[in-house]
Amino acid sequence: MKIGVPAEVKNNENRVGLTPNSVKYLSNLGHSIYVQSKAGNSIGFSDNLYRESGAIILEEAGEVFKNANLIIKVKEPVEQELEFLREDLALFTYLHLAGNSAQAKKLLETGVTGIAYETVTATDGSLPLLAPMSAIAGQLSMVVGSYHLLKPNNGRGTLISNIDPRIVTVIGAGVAGKEAIAKAILNHAEVKIIDLDQSVLDNLKKVYGDENVEYILSTPDSIQDAISVSDLVIGSVYVVGKEAPKVIKKEMLKSMVDGSVMVDISIDQGGCFETSKPTDHDNPTFLHDGILHYCVTNMPGAVPLTASNALNKATLPFIQEIAEKGITKALGENKHLLNGLNIQNGKIIHPGVKESLNI
Repeated sequence: MKIGVPAEVKNNENRVGLTPNSVKYLSNLGHSIYVQSKAGNSIGFSDNLYRESGAIILEEAGEVFKNANLIIKVKEPVEQELEFLREDLALFTYLHLAGNSAQAKKLLETGVTGIAYETVTATDGSLPLLAPMSAIAGQLSMVVGSYHLLKPNNGRGTLISNIDPRIVTVIGAGVAGKEAIAKAILNHAEVKIIDLDQSVLDNLKKVYGDENVEYILSTPDSIQDAISVSDLVIGSVYVVGKEAPKVIKKEMLKSMVDGSVMVDISIDQGGCFETSKPTDHDNPTFLHDGILHYCVTNMPGAVPLTASNALNKATLPFIQEIAEKGITKALGENKHLLNGLNIQNGKIIHPGVKESLNI
């Protein structure tokens, strides 16, 4: 198969769809890999390194798309890339269609086959291609949250430490939420964990016990009570393929202390705070009613080398299967990969995405 790897063009997105090691593996299997020049330069993956791994280097993105049957990316195509998409091309990347209906409509018009990392499943029901980036985003949420609590960054001026214990609330204890919880506990925060599933809370209690950790079943009132006393609120709510539910309403912010920080990990799926709006690494935050919001849509892009290596470890077996069997056969024989199919022939295929977008 002819596989294309264009350079990412989203703001401060330095991750790359295939690392040189992945290129070498696929190239040794007989596949042709077209990599856009300088796609991996910022993380130490030079054009020469890609060439040595078996890649063919092309200067322009349009050339990469034109020569390929399968495009491997990290983030969803932006406006300038839509012209390169076509009906006989397959796109394997994060799509997050439910979070951007306008983008979804434009993608449908291209006729491209879109397989989304975030809805590919595993036998146990988990999301193996979303999990590594969720884990990174969960860890980063504590890093960026702590940083923006500093007074020069418009935060409250608090330090999450054992010097002056502060309160961190994590809403949603999935992969990202659990990483945020672990980081918060390591930083000696008083942690409030909120989730809809009592069994998830019970299992976490077995791990962390009762000291400085509170386990709360999610309701509007329990969320309101928790955020009103929190320095940092991390939202990590995810429903497969669907737009994230708005668990914190606009009016709830009135009970929070000015300079408190809210980090919306769910922003790729539309955000789980009603007041959230997408931001980027150049301008990551904004104030709403005195509360600092961090809503960067590609958080793992801040650690692109770590993220690219972690993502490739998860995606490579699926890419190999598509490359060796072809799109139709791979989707027909692997139900977990089929769950990743979001769009095809100008139609939305995934039921969750279809329900959210109502297209």
